Amino acid sequence: MLVDLHNHTPLCNHAEGELSQYIETAINKGIKYFGFSDHAPMSFDPSYRMRFDEMELYEKMVNDTKAKYKDKIEILLGYEVDYFSNHMDERVLNADVDYLIGSVHFIDEWGFDNPEFIGRYENEDIDEIWQKYFDAIEAMANSKKFDIAGHLDLIKVFKFMPKKDIRLIAQNALRAIKDADMVLEINMSGLRKPIEETYPSKELLEVAFSLDIPITFGSDAHKPEQVGLFDETVVSLAHEIGYTKCAIFKKRERSFIEF
Repeated sequence: MLVDLHNHTPLCNHAEGELSQYIETAINKGIKYFGFSDHAPMSFDPSYRMRFDEMELYEKMVNDTKAKYKDKIEILLGYEVDYFSNHMDERVLNADVDYLIGSVHFIDEWGFDNPEFIGRYENEDIDEIWQKYFDAIEAMANSKKFDIAGHLDLIKVFKFMPKKDIRLIAQNALRAIKDADMVLEINMSGLRKPIEETYPSKELLEVAFSLDIPITFGSDAHKPEQVGLFDETVVSLAHEIGYTKCAIFKKRERSFIEF
């Protein structure tokens, strides 16, 4: 795997390890473009993200690491930004970074991917929850504020699956991603979770490919040993679907490399 753009740092309060440990693992995995895209600050759920006053520190940490390893690997700077009405901030959206990942982790203030709140699934209409999630993804794409759509079908994390065809639930969101000229990441963290498959699933990737939506790759690592953990699996999946190129970003400008 040559490209890995979705990775975290201890500043998010639920990751561990030094930045250099992530990079050393990436180098050993043969990764050429490695991106830190830690959870951006916002005025909600502060326990799982950096503070606004830590943005400068975060960017300095990444840029210092970039300089240290400049002859071995190209390090990119990004943020993973929660698309959440009334909680996004211009300080993040206008940050001097290489890219922004737009993600959805909340439905009506419910952190649906947090094991602390898994019990709520039992009291919800699962098809309705899935549709609300993908409606939020559609709105995220329509905002045109982001470069990459993060872990597209994260709602499946605990294996609460809908009765309705997932491709129908996700169709408007995928079209919005296409219309916004966004990139879809193949995020391997789902292979570490109860669902035990990539985000997005093979069936949604097939739809994305039919729409000519480009891809990139992300470990979504919260520990150094998670970097590239399932790299062969995700590259093989992408090739099986028909993808041969993936995206990288520099100062919000996109380019492609063959993989």
